[in-house]
Amino acid sequence: MPNSIITMASDDQYALEQVLQVLRQEHDEHTADRLARNFCLQTTSNEISKKGMEFLYMNGHYDDLQKLINKNKKSSCKSNRNWAAVYQVTIDRKFRMYLPSEIIRQLRDIRTDEPELQSLMEFIKINIYHSMNDFSQFGNSLEKQQYLFEKIEDRFLLSFFQIRLNQSLFIYYLIRNEVIMARKYAFRVLNDTTSPNTKINIHTNLGFSYLYDTYFQGMYHMSEALKIAKKHDLQKSITVTEQKNIPFLSAHFKKTEGVTSTDKSEQAHIEIAKGNNAKAESILNEIPIDSPFKMYYLGMAKQDKYILLKSYNSFIENRSDYFFSRMPLQEIRKMGA
Repeated sequence: MPNSIITMASDDQYALEQVLQVLRQEHDEHTADRLARNFCLQTTSNEISKKGMEFLYMNGHYDDLQKLINKNKKSSCKSNRNWAAVYQVTIDRKFRMYLPSEIIRQLRDIRTDEPELQSLMEFIKINIYHSMNDFSQFGNSLEKQQYLFEKIEDRFLLSFFQIRLNQSLFIYYLIRNEVIMARKYAFRVLNDTTSPNTKINIHTNLGFSYLYDTYFQGMYHMSEALKIAKKHDLQKSITVTEQKNIPFLSAHFKKTEGVTSTDKSEQAHIEIAKGNNAKAESILNEIPIDSPFKMYYLGMAKQDKYILLKSYNSFIENRSDYFFSRMPLQEIRKMGA
């Protein structure tokens, strides 16, 4: 590789994947990542400008992605402008800048026969359907992706798209309570991704996938998520893992020694695990019971089958969640007839 990454930025003979490979061979992880981001922003290649947006998105570099989107919006090439439009919708959806209905409308305004862009738009729809708990449409979009992938020749983009697809399949099968199948896709993502955020997300959900199996396996994945978050100084992920996810798993398995939380609902969950139901109910009275999880905690604290049944129905009817719905159902069965 030439000494200057700037020199390469104006040279079409290098593919982005070649640049990334050489950078990772010659530099430590942090330096390689920084140089790769600069390269994506500085390139004069139309192709690299398009692929660079996927690289930045999949590695969580959203500020740099917005810069590259803005650059592509001004391109003389219509394809680049189309790609910029799709990634703008992608990032707007991620940060909830618009209602799902408005995002869908924006997608309809983008006309393209490029299978890569059609696939990217389908991923946006998958994320929207997930947020709306519409797993019928979620599944339809997953099927469309298989067909679109066959039309995409670029292996670099396909490798990122496959990670995205496997993430979606993991969630889809987990929610449908097909846990073994879900884990298969989760481990594929862990093997293929270099993104800390993606790894944290996968380890966290893998931890949840052991709710009905073993505390130790579940906690292993939560610990891995925390380790990665701390290594990359991802404060939000550290807080969520320490104050919500680890306390949740610990309380579920009644392994509460030394476990605390700043989250009121998890404080209640911990008290339930300790057998302090009255204290748990008192804590829950301080917060709105606005999720099936909180309703589940309240049902356990009160030992009330009706509230637990409401929680179960909420998981199924409002979230199509056949995995977490097993929690209130198990509690009802423990109470007997």
